[in-house]
Amino acid sequence: MSLILVVLLLAILLGGLGFALHALWVVAAIVLVAWLVGFAVRLGEGRRWYRW
Repeated sequence: MSLILVVLLLAILLGGLGFALHALWVVAAIVLVAWLVGFAVRLGEGRRWYRW
């Protein structure tokens, strides 16, 4: 019985971790797209894209 509980707990833990990692990849992709759009918009304005 305890072996079944350990396996179930491990499956829940790894499943939750996999979902969290997937969610982080999605957030990273959205941030990358937003950064690229901002980069392109600043280049289109004719100003320098860097601050210094």
